[in-house]
Amino acid sequence: MDQTQERNLGPQPIADIMDKLGLKSHDLVAASTEQITHKMVTRACKGRRLTVNTKLKIRNALNAATEKQYSLKELFNY
Repeated sequence: MDQTQERNLGPQPIADIMDKLGLKSHDLVAASTEQITHKMVTRACKGRRLTVNTKLKIRNALNAATEKQYSLKELFNY
């Protein structure tokens, strides 16, 4: 049987950042110029393993919502 990668990696730093700034997933979806969903943001915060493309979209949305420049390493610990 194949060894599978762990998919649930626990709460991510992006959840703390959003909480400190008072942002909800809807704020990121509304600020995004790319097509992201509330479910994608929720998965990012809870630590569900995401593709690089999805992580980039989430990062871009957060940067647009906050007018700051976060890196992927600041938002995700995997």
